[in-house]
Amino acid sequence: MFEKWYRKMEPCSPSLQLLSETHDAHPELAQTRGRYKSKLHGATDYFVGLTVEQKCELAERELTEMKDEIQRMKEDLEQTLQNLEAVIEEADVWWSDVKKAISDFEKDIISTISRKKGSIIASEKLLRYMEEKNRQRDLLREKLRLKNYLLKGYKKKLHQQLRQKEQVEETLCEVRLQQLQVKNAQYLEKIDEKNQELLQLKLTSGKTVQALNFYKRRLQDAMETSTSLMKDISQRKELLEKIEREAAVVEEQRAEAERVNQQLWKQLSDYSVPPVLSYVQKKMAVTDLKNSLKAWERKVAVAEMSLHSYCRAWNQVKMSCNQH
Repeated sequence: MFEKWYRKMEPCSPSLQLLSETHDAHPELAQTRGRYKSKLHGATDYFVGLTVEQKCELAERELTEMKDEIQRMKEDLEQTLQNLEAVIEEADVWWSDVKKAISDFEKDIISTISRKKGSIIASEKLLRYMEEKNRQRDLLREKLRLKNYLLKGYKKKLHQQLRQKEQVEETLCEVRLQQLQVKNAQYLEKIDEKNQELLQLKLTSGKTVQALNFYKRRLQDAMETSTSLMKDISQRKELLEKIEREAAVVEEQRAEAERVNQQLWKQLSDYSVPPVLSYVQKKMAVTDLKNSLKAWERKVAVAEMSLHSYCRAWNQVKMSCNQH
Protein backbone atom coordinates (compact mmCIF):
# COMPACT_ATOMS: atom_id res chain seq x y z
CA MET A 1 0.00 0.00 0.00
CA PHE A 2 2.84 2.40 0.88
CA GLU A 3 4.64 1.48 -2.36
CA LYS A 4 1.46 2.30 -4.30
CA TRP A 5 1.22 5.67 -2.55
CA TYR A 6 4.92 6.30 -3.21
CA ARG A 7 4.44 5.57 -6.92
CA LYS A 8 1.59 8.10 -6.90
CA MET A 9 3.86 10.71 -5.32
CA GLU A 10 6.85 10.04 -7.65
CA PRO A 11 8.13 12.85 -9.97
CA CYS A 12 6.50 11.11 -12.93
CA SER A 13 3.05 12.11 -11.67
CA PRO A 14 0.78 14.04 -14.13
CA SER A 15 1.06 17.32 -12.24
CA LEU A 16 4.87 17.28 -12.42
CA GLN A 17 4.74 16.14 -16.06
CA LEU A 18 2.55 19.17 -16.77
CA LEU A 19 5.13 21.42 -15.09
CA SER A 20 7.92 19.80 -17.13
CA GLU A 21 5.94 20.35 -20.36
CA THR A 22 5.54 24.05 -19.54
CA HIS A 23 9.29 24.46 -18.93
CA ASP A 24 9.99 25.61 -22.50
CA ALA A 25 6.95 27.89 -22.64
CA HIS A 26 7.86 29.67 -19.37
CA PRO A 27 11.65 29.78 -18.90
CA GLU A 28 11.41 32.44 -16.17
CA LEU A 29 10.29 29.74 -13.70
CA ALA A 30 13.25 27.48 -14.44
CA GLN A 31 15.62 29.02 -11.91
CA THR A 32 12.95 29.11 -9.18
CA ARG A 33 12.04 25.46 -9.77
CA GLY A 34 15.72 24.49 -9.84
CA ARG A 35 16.28 26.21 -6.51
CA TYR A 36 13.20 24.48 -5.09
CA LYS A 37 14.42 21.07 -6.33
CA SER A 38 17.84 21.66 -4.73
CA LYS A 39 16.11 22.44 -1.44
CA LEU A 40 14.03 19.31 -1.76
CA HIS A 41 17.18 17.24 -2.42
CA GLY A 42 18.86 18.85 0.57
CA ALA A 43 15.82 18.14 2.71
CA THR A 44 15.64 14.48 1.61
CA ASP A 45 19.29 13.71 2.41
CA TYR A 46 18.16 12.15 5.68
CA PHE A 47 15.47 9.53 6.13
CA VAL A 48 12.23 10.63 7.76
CA GLY A 49 9.98 7.83 8.93
CA LEU A 50 6.20 8.01 8.81
CA THR A 51 4.40 8.59 12.06
CA VAL A 52 1.44 6.51 13.18
CA GLU A 53 -0.99 9.31 12.23
CA GLN A 54 0.49 9.55 8.72
CA LYS A 55 0.28 5.77 8.28
CA CYS A 56 -3.31 5.84 9.46
CA GLU A 57 -4.13 8.68 7.04
CA LEU A 58 -2.54 6.77 4.13
CA ALA A 59 -4.50 3.64 5.08
CA GLU A 60 -7.74 5.63 5.24
CA ARG A 61 -7.08 7.21 1.84
CA GLU A 62 -6.26 3.83 0.32
CA LEU A 63 -9.43 2.36 1.84
CA THR A 64 -11.49 5.24 0.43
CA GLU A 65 -9.97 4.79 -3.03
CA MET A 66 -10.59 1.04 -2.87
CA LYS A 67 -14.23 1.62 -1.89
CA ASP A 68 -14.64 4.11 -4.78
CA GLU A 69 -13.08 1.64 -7.20
CA ILE A 70 -15.38 -1.15 -5.98
CA GLN A 71 -18.36 1.21 -6.38
CA ARG A 72 -17.27 2.08 -9.93
CA MET A 73 -16.85 -1.62 -10.74
CA LYS A 74 -20.33 -2.30 -9.39
CA GLU A 75 -21.79 0.50 -11.51
CA ASP A 76 -19.93 -0.78 -14.61
CA LEU A 77 -21.14 -4.33 -13.95
CA GLU A 78 -24.71 -3.11 -13.46
CA GLN A 79 -24.51 -1.15 -16.73
CA THR A 80 -23.08 -4.19 -18.53
CA LEU A 81 -25.81 -6.38 -17.04
CA GLN A 82 -28.50 -3.92 -18.19
CA ASN A 83 -27.00 -3.85 -21.70
CA LEU A 84 -26.93 -7.65 -21.83
CA GLU A 85 -30.52 -7.81 -20.61
CA ALA A 86 -31.52 -5.31 -23.31
CA VAL A 87 -29.69 -7.38 -25.96
CA ILE A 88 -31.42 -10.53 -24.70
CA GLU A 89 -34.81 -8.82 -24.84
CA GLU A 90 -34.08 -7.56 -28.36
CA ALA A 91 -33.02 -11.07 -29.40
CA ASP A 92 -36.20 -12.50 -27.88
CA VAL A 93 -38.33 -9.98 -29.80
CA TRP A 94 -36.42 -10.70 -33.04
CA TRP A 95 -36.74 -14.46 -32.49
CA SER A 96 -40.49 -14.12 -31.82
CA ASP A 97 -40.83 -12.13 -35.08
CA VAL A 98 -38.86 -14.79 -36.93
CA LYS A 99 -40.97 -17.57 -35.46
CA LYS A 100 -44.15 -15.69 -36.37
CA ALA A 101 -42.89 -15.14 -39.93
CA ILE A 102 -41.99 -18.84 -40.20
CA SER A 103 -45.41 -19.89 -38.93
CA ASP A 104 -47.17 -17.47 -41.32
CA PHE A 105 -45.06 -18.70 -44.23
CA GLU A 106 -45.79 -22.33 -43.40
CA LYS A 107 -49.48 -21.56 -42.93
CA ASP A 108 -49.99 -19.47 -46.05
CA ILE A 109 -47.51 -20.88 -48.54
CA ILE A 110 -46.25 -24.29 -47.51
CA SER A 111 -49.73 -25.65 -46.81
CA THR A 112 -51.05 -24.32 -50.15
CA ILE A 113 -48.10 -25.71 -52.10
CA SER A 114 -48.45 -29.09 -50.43
CA ARG A 115 -52.15 -29.23 -51.30
CA LYS A 116 -51.82 -27.85 -54.85
CA LYS A 117 -48.55 -29.05 -56.22
CA GLY A 118 -47.69 -27.49 -59.62
CA SER A 119 -50.67 -25.14 -59.60
CA ILE A 120 -50.42 -21.53 -60.80
CA ILE A 121 -52.30 -20.21 -57.73
CA ALA A 122 -49.68 -21.51 -55.39
CA SER A 123 -46.88 -19.94 -57.46
CA GLU A 124 -48.69 -16.62 -57.66
CA LYS A 125 -49.34 -16.69 -53.93
CA LEU A 126 -45.69 -17.40 -53.31
CA LEU A 127 -44.67 -14.49 -55.58
CA ARG A 128 -47.11 -12.14 -53.87
CA TYR A 129 -45.74 -13.21 -50.49
CA MET A 130 -42.17 -12.58 -51.62
CA GLU A 131 -43.10 -9.20 -53.13
CA GLU A 132 -44.87 -8.22 -49.89
CA LYS A 133 -41.81 -9.19 -47.85
CA ASN A 134 -39.50 -7.27 -50.23
CA ARG A 135 -41.72 -4.22 -50.01
CA GLN A 136 -41.70 -4.41 -46.20
CA ARG A 137 -37.92 -4.80 -46.29
CA ASP A 138 -37.58 -1.77 -48.58
CA LEU A 139 -39.80 0.28 -46.29
CA LEU A 140 -37.74 -0.81 -43.29
CA ARG A 141 -34.50 0.03 -45.11
CA GLU A 142 -35.82 3.47 -46.04
CA LYS A 143 -36.92 4.03 -42.48
CA LEU A 144 -33.52 2.98 -41.15
CA ARG A 145 -31.77 5.18 -43.75
CA LEU A 146 -33.76 8.23 -42.62
CA LYS A 147 -33.07 7.38 -39.00
CA ASN A 148 -29.36 6.94 -39.79
CA TYR A 149 -29.31 10.31 -41.58
CA LEU A 150 -30.92 11.98 -38.55
CA LEU A 151 -28.47 10.27 -36.19
CA LYS A 152 -25.52 11.41 -38.34
CA GLY A 153 -26.79 15.00 -38.19
CA TYR A 154 -27.20 14.69 -34.41
CA LYS A 155 -23.73 13.15 -34.16
CA LYS A 156 -22.24 15.99 -36.21
CA LYS A 157 -23.96 18.49 -33.96
CA LEU A 158 -22.61 16.72 -30.86
CA HIS A 159 -19.10 16.73 -32.39
CA GLN A 160 -19.34 20.46 -32.96
CA GLN A 161 -20.50 21.03 -29.39
CA LEU A 162 -17.73 18.79 -28.10
CA ARG A 163 -15.14 20.66 -30.17
CA GLN A 164 -16.40 24.00 -28.85
CA LYS A 165 -16.33 22.63 -25.33
CA GLU A 166 -12.77 21.36 -25.81
CA GLN A 167 -11.68 24.77 -27.10
CA VAL A 168 -13.28 26.44 -24.08
CA GLU A 169 -11.61 23.88 -21.78
CA GLU A 170 -8.24 24.44 -23.46
CA THR A 171 -8.63 28.18 -22.90
CA LEU A 172 -9.63 27.55 -19.31
CA CYS A 173 -6.71 25.15 -18.88
CA GLU A 174 -4.27 27.77 -20.14
CA VAL A 175 -5.78 30.35 -17.77
CA ARG A 176 -5.66 27.88 -14.91
CA LEU A 177 -2.10 26.92 -15.81
CA GLN A 178 -1.06 30.56 -15.70
CA GLN A 179 -2.84 30.95 -12.37
CA LEU A 180 -1.11 27.82 -11.07
CA GLN A 181 2.25 29.14 -12.22
CA VAL A 182 1.64 32.42 -10.43
CA LYS A 183 0.52 30.55 -7.31
CA ASN A 184 3.55 28.28 -7.60
CA ALA A 185 5.86 31.30 -7.68
CA GLN A 186 4.05 32.77 -4.68
CA TYR A 187 4.27 29.48 -2.81
CA LEU A 188 7.99 29.23 -3.57
CA GLU A 189 8.50 32.71 -2.17
CA LYS A 190 6.52 31.73 0.91
CA ILE A 191 8.61 28.56 1.22
CA ASP A 192 11.79 30.67 1.12
CA GLU A 193 10.37 32.94 3.80
CA LYS A 194 9.35 29.98 5.93
CA ASN A 195 12.80 28.43 5.51
CA GLN A 196 14.40 31.66 6.70
CA GLU A 197 12.02 31.78 9.63
CA LEU A 198 12.78 28.12 10.40
CA LEU A 199 16.51 28.82 10.33
CA GLN A 200 16.02 31.80 12.65
CA LEU A 201 13.89 29.68 14.94
CA LYS A 202 16.55 26.97 15.01
CA LEU A 203 19.16 29.56 16.03
CA THR A 204 16.93 30.99 18.73
CA SER A 205 15.88 27.51 19.84
CA GLY A 206 19.54 26.65 20.50
CA LYS A 207 19.85 29.58 22.91
CA THR A 208 16.48 28.71 24.40
CA VAL A 209 17.59 25.13 24.96
CA GLN A 210 20.75 26.33 26.76
CA ALA A 211 18.74 28.66 28.99
CA LEU A 212 16.22 25.89 29.57
CA ASN A 213 18.97 23.47 30.60
CA PHE A 214 20.42 26.09 32.98
CA TYR A 215 17.03 26.67 34.59
CA LYS A 216 16.45 22.93 34.72
CA ARG A 217 19.70 22.48 36.69
CA ARG A 218 18.73 25.32 39.03
CA LEU A 219 15.29 23.79 39.45
CA GLN A 220 16.83 20.40 40.21
CA ASP A 221 19.15 21.95 42.83
CA ALA A 222 16.22 23.85 44.34
CA MET A 223 14.15 20.64 44.42
CA GLU A 224 16.98 18.76 46.17
CA THR A 225 17.37 21.61 48.69
CA SER A 226 13.61 21.68 49.23
CA THR A 227 13.57 17.90 49.78
CA SER A 228 16.37 18.09 52.36
CA LEU A 229 14.65 21.03 54.11
CA MET A 230 11.34 19.21 54.18
CA LYS A 231 13.07 16.16 55.67
CA ASP A 232 14.84 18.34 58.28
CA ILE A 233 11.53 20.08 59.12
CA SER A 234 9.78 16.73 59.58
CA GLN A 235 12.60 15.50 61.86
CA ARG A 236 12.45 18.70 63.88
CA LYS A 237 8.67 18.40 64.17
CA GLU A 238 9.03 14.84 65.45
CA LEU A 239 11.69 15.97 67.95
CA LEU A 240 9.45 18.85 69.07
CA GLU A 241 6.51 16.49 69.58
CA LYS A 242 8.75 14.14 71.57
CA ILE A 243 9.98 17.03 73.73
CA GLU A 244 6.40 18.18 74.29
CA ARG A 245 5.39 14.67 75.36
CA GLU A 246 8.37 14.44 77.72
CA ALA A 247 7.59 17.94 79.09
CA ALA A 248 4.01 16.81 79.77
CA VAL A 249 5.29 13.69 81.58
CA VAL A 250 7.77 15.78 83.59
CA GLU A 251 5.02 18.23 84.45
CA GLU A 252 2.86 15.36 85.71
CA GLN A 253 5.77 13.98 87.73
CA ARG A 254 6.49 17.45 89.13
CA ALA A 255 2.84 17.84 90.14
CA GLU A 256 2.87 14.40 91.77
CA ALA A 257 6.15 15.20 93.59
CA GLU A 258 4.72 18.52 94.73
CA ARG A 259 1.60 16.77 96.02
CA VAL A 260 3.72 14.17 97.89
CA ASN A 261 5.91 16.95 99.23
CA GLN A 262 2.85 18.77 100.50
CA GLN A 263 1.62 15.59 102.19
CA LEU A 264 5.05 15.06 103.80
CA TRP A 265 5.14 18.67 104.98
CA LYS A 266 1.68 18.19 106.43
CA GLN A 267 2.70 14.98 108.15
CA LEU A 268 5.86 16.66 109.38
CA SER A 269 3.84 19.56 110.77
CA ASP A 270 1.45 17.11 112.58
CA TYR A 271 4.26 14.79 113.89
CA SER A 272 4.46 14.23 117.66
CA VAL A 273 7.03 11.99 119.49
CA PRO A 274 5.46 9.34 121.82
CA PRO A 275 6.64 9.13 125.50
CA VAL A 276 9.68 6.93 126.37
CA LEU A 277 7.80 4.69 128.83
CA SER A 278 5.27 3.64 126.20
CA TYR A 279 8.11 2.90 123.78
CA VAL A 280 9.84 0.65 126.37
CA GLN A 281 6.57 -1.12 127.09
CA LYS A 282 5.99 -1.74 123.40
CA LYS A 283 9.49 -3.13 123.00
CA MET A 284 9.02 -5.46 126.01
CA ALA A 285 5.68 -6.63 124.57
CA VAL A 286 7.34 -7.39 121.23
CA THR A 287 10.12 -9.37 123.00
CA ASP A 288 7.54 -11.40 124.96
CA LEU A 289 5.66 -12.16 121.77
CA LYS A 290 8.84 -13.36 120.08
CA ASN A 291 9.67 -15.62 123.07
CA SER A 292 6.17 -17.09 123.14
CA LEU A 293 6.40 -17.65 119.37
CA LYS A 294 9.64 -19.63 119.82
CA ALA A 295 8.06 -21.70 122.64
CA TRP A 296 5.04 -22.52 120.49
CA GLU A 297 7.33 -23.48 117.60
CA ARG A 298 9.16 -25.94 119.92
CA LYS A 299 5.84 -27.35 121.07
CA VAL A 300 4.70 -27.83 117.48
CA ALA A 301 7.98 -29.64 116.65
CA VAL A 302 7.54 -31.97 119.67
CA ALA A 303 3.94 -32.65 118.68
CA GLU A 304 4.98 -33.48 115.14
CA MET A 305 7.66 -35.90 116.40
CA SER A 306 5.06 -37.57 118.65
CA LEU A 307 2.67 -37.80 115.71
CA HIS A 308 5.33 -39.48 113.58
CA SER A 309 6.10 -42.01 116.37
CA TYR A 310 2.36 -42.76 116.79
CA CYS A 311 2.00 -43.18 113.02
CA ARG A 312 4.87 -45.68 112.91
CA ALA A 313 3.46 -47.62 115.80
CA TRP A 314 0.02 -47.70 114.19
CA ASN A 315 1.48 -48.89 110.92
CA GLN A 316 3.32 -51.71 112.76
CA VAL A 317 0.10 -52.72 114.50
CA LYS A 318 -1.76 -52.80 111.23
CA MET A 319 0.93 -54.90 109.59
CA SER A 320 0.91 -57.39 112.45
CA CYS A 321 -2.85 -57.62 112.32
CA ASN A 322 -2.76 -58.27 108.64
CA GLN A 323 -0.20 -61.03 109.10
CA HIS A 324 -2.41 -62.83 111.67
